[in-house]
Amino acid sequence: MKKIGMLGVSMVGLAMAVSACGSNDNSAENAAPAASGTASASSATTASASTAASGGDPVTIKVFQLKVEIADKFEAMVKEFEAEHPDIKVEAETVGGGTGYMDALKAKFAAGEGPDIFNNGGAKEMQLWKEHLADLSDQPWVSHLLPGTGDGMKDTDGKLYGMPMNMEGYGYLYNKDLFTKAGITELPKTLTELQAAAQKLKDAGITPFANGFAEWWIIGSHFTNVAFGQQSDPAAFIQQLNDGTATIPDNAVFKQFQNLMDTTIKYSNDNPLTTDYNTQVTLFASGKAAMLQQGNWVEGMIADIDPNLSYGILPMPINDEATSDRIVAGVPNNWAVNKNSEHVEAAKTFLDWMVSSPAGQKYMTEQFGFIPAFDNIPTDKLSQLSQDIVAYSKEGKTIPMIWTSWPDGANKEFAAVLQEYSAGKIKWDEVLKKMQESWNNLK
Repeated sequence: MKKIGMLGVSMVGLAMAVSACGSNDNSAENAAPAASGTASASSATTASASTAASGGDPVTIKVFQLKVEIADKFEAMVKEFEAEHPDIKVEAETVGGGTGYMDALKAKFAAGEGPDIFNNGGAKEMQLWKEHLADLSDQPWVSHLLPGTGDGMKDTDGKLYGMPMNMEGYGYLYNKDLFTKAGITELPKTLTELQAAAQKLKDAGITPFANGFAEWWIIGSHFTNVAFGQQSDPAAFIQQLNDGTATIPDNAVFKQFQNLMDTTIKYSNDNPLTTDYNTQVTLFASGKAAMLQQGNWVEGMIADIDPNLSYGILPMPINDEATSDRIVAGVPNNWAVNKNSEHVEAAKTFLDWMVSSPAGQKYMTEQFGFIPAFDNIPTDKLSQLSQDIVAYSKEGKTIPMIWTSWPDGANKEFAAVLQEYSAGKIKWDEVLKKMQESWNNLK
């Protein structure tokens, strides 16, 4: 039986993140390479400890991360860490998420140059990389994890192999001023209401959607996730697909999923199939499109273009039922420590500092715009968008991030099929048939 990993953050946990302030793209397709012949974790600990005790040169830990949105701010945070820990230097390298990041990570490990700290999506991806992951179960921050936030990096042995990077939520970001200009007074909660809003925007000479369909993770992971997350029991549905008792073509939710796809295509920006992530966000941030399928991770990019842009978040409805009024929320990625690093303890020190020190906590919420996965981090400085995401979760209006439980490579194949459909090359029944074939071949 295939292990189903974390399906999303406990809604109680997200609510706790808000109340705490009062008291104070990566997928499982990317199999890990074989372990490189470096020092063991025990020898790494000894080496790191002896260096610090002898007052010798600082040790250097290498961090390989995929959040391009926070790259500059991450470097600034590193300087503050180094000022407090002169015995540890941090070299950070950022490569964009998805295939580029994972291919580069695999290449590093294959060359025997695996970083000390790297990102892991959890669930199936955690299993694929487990031979490289250090056990973090005894770390100080573990007791502060919000309910459910560590599940994606827990194995059947009960050990925890990663620290949640953050919690995120996504749906359709919307430009409040453009909605007002188009005469939209009620925010859309259903598919029919979303279509009506898109038509009003179009009639007002405003492009409704900025679609970045050139990026496989936008359409193949995040967009397709809606059809999985809207199942009555997402985990059970995935298990049924794995054991053959359910199919995608026969699933009512996937049939309705066409409605959302057709709506975004009809009211799209020009050339969505050649629009990449940066262009997509720029279209929205510059006021050239009213809606954007993304989440709170784009806030820094938007602020760089228009720091005064007023925007919020909407659901991605596939029908007119009340259950369509939900956004996607969960832990999208984690920090992992290379158990064969020569500086395991130094790497653990850096991770703990990020979530335990005042400086690290400030960067997480105020600079990175992260919704923290820990109850010891104040959330009173969260952005308005993050507060909107929290509000949805408090009301129980979320569906889980579940793509890390799909078969290896499924999200890229789903993207290719939906790109074909967007180009008008295939019909929807063929979309569902091809998605099922991908699942059967990859599971």
